[in-house]
Amino acid sequence: MSVHSLVFVALGGAVGALARYLTMLAVGHWLGQGFPWGTVAVNVIGSFVLGTLIEAFSLTWSPPESFRLFMVVGILGAFTTFSTFSLDVSVLMSRGSYLACGGYIAGSVILSIAALFAGMALSRQVLS
Repeated sequence: MSVHSLVFVALGGAVGALARYLTMLAVGHWLGQGFPWGTVAVNVIGSFVLGTLIEAFSLTWSPPESFRLFMVVGILGAFTTFSTFSLDVSVLMSRGSYLACGGYIAGSVILSIAALFAGMALSRQVLS
């Protein structure tokens, strides 16, 4: 592990954290604060972008390791919010909102996985 690599991860993390914060504010403003729509949005968007990048990396594009660290570990690592997802589940359960909680868990997981595959498919279409 080099200092160079750590700098790229840290810079990407700063960008990703800021993007997550702004996205969650915007989505909360649009859809309200009663349900964790912002967390769903960043996890689905992050999964789509990750799928797009990983497929592009495997098919036609071989960017430098520093770029991969910046994008995947830094930006996407800070942008997606599994720890926030876990906290949101706890909050919904503590409120007794079991149906909303189940929908949140299922929707987040299914939509995020679907977004990953959609990103991969998009890369295959564009780059093949």
